[in-house]
Amino acid sequence: MIFIREVGFIGLGTMGYPMAGWLSKKYKLSVFNRSTSKSMKWLEDYDGRVASDAKDIFINCDVVILCVGQDQDLRSLLLEGDSLLSLMKPGSYLIDHTTASKNIAEEIAKIADAHNISFFDAPVSGGEVGAQDGHLTIMLGGNENTYSEIQPLLDCYSKKHELIGPNGHGQLAKMVNQIALAGLIQALAEAINFGQSTGIDMDKVLGTISEGAAQSWQMDNRSQTMLHNKFDFGFATQWMAKDLEICLDESLSSGAKLPVTREVLSFYKILIESGYSRSDTSSLIKLLRLNCNPSTKITGNVFF
Repeated sequence: MIFIREVGFIGLGTMGYPMAGWLSKKYKLSVFNRSTSKSMKWLEDYDGRVASDAKDIFINCDVVILCVGQDQDLRSLLLEGDSLLSLMKPGSYLIDHTTASKNIAEEIAKIADAHNISFFDAPVSGGEVGAQDGHLTIMLGGNENTYSEIQPLLDCYSKKHELIGPNGHGQLAKMVNQIALAGLIQALAEAINFGQSTGIDMDKVLGTISEGAAQSWQMDNRSQTMLHNKFDFGFATQWMAKDLEICLDESLSSGAKLPVTREVLSFYKILIESGYSRSDTSSLIKLLRLNCNPSTKITGNVFF
């Protein structure tokens, strides 16, 4: 255990930007982003230091927190060329909030352990709103003995965090989360589209069933925007598709069957091919509505 004097945060995207902001309220913080303009914008909103490069973060910080896009981002940053992990202080902490594969988490953990660095794969759930409000849920894989030492940092931007098991288990837990979400969002899209097609008062319907067994976070937070065909909120379809690909890849190893997940992934791919890669995940309802309009053309194989 070392005294935490400075925290470094790499990746100021949709999630990382507000997460780093919450951290800056309690810790001396240095940030780095590949886009310098994003770093400078962050500095206008929060207190901290913009690092000259990622190497600066790894050398000078006692805790390094990552929130990047995917496996290859982690691989190029941590595993290829001169390993930045070797620059970290012995006894320091590396926390990765990227949603990535179990395999990359295990690879990073092996190298981190060789350099006496406590590594946690720690994907998050809660979306853009959760990050902005500091109410994320974090699923961690790592060492139980050092988990207590990073909890004050996680408390800055989460409402719940849990050590699930050893390295890789945080990513497995996130896969469970995304599998559960995929079917739920599609079911909600079908329910809303069905209700609207019958002419029933969907405001009343949703207000009623949201108090019963059909209630969910998605219903509470996305049903109204889905009703009104608004999809510029939350988690983008391109990232959900990436996450579901990870789930399906892992299922090959475990032997788990994911028929609904596979089907929903195919729907997201159609949306992406049709120009909706940046629309949020609830845009699945677009496919149902487009199918109802014979004059509307969409690329890909429509699934009906």
